Amino acid sequence: MSHHDAQKSIKIYLFVFASLIVGTILTVGAWKVHMPTVFITVLVALVIASVKASLVAGWFMHLASEQKMIYAILGFTAFFFLGMMFLTLWAMTDAPTHALP
Repeated sequence: MSHHDAQKSIKIYLFVFASLIVGTILTVGAWKVHMPTVFITVLVALVIASVKASLVAGWFMHLASEQKMIYAILGFTAFFFLGMMFLTLWAMTDAPTHALP
C-alpha cells in the first residue's frame, strides 16, 4: 500500500467516524424532540440506526470491498430476520385475552 493509498484510506475512516458522531447527535436530538406519533418516532430511530449500521458494516467491517457471495449471504440473513420479525408480530394476536381458571 502506497503512502497516497494510506492517506486516502485514513480520510475515508475519519469521514465515516465523523458521520457516526453526527448520527449519534441526531439520535439524541430525535430522542429529545416529541414527535406526533410513536410510528414516526420509531421510523426516525430505525432510519438513523440503519444508516449508522451500514457505515459500520461497510467500512469498519470491510464489507464495502467484499465479493458478491458475502452480499448474497447478507441478503439471505436480512430476509430471514425480517421473516422472523413478521412472524413474531403476527403471533402476538394469538395470545389469549383472558386468564385461565
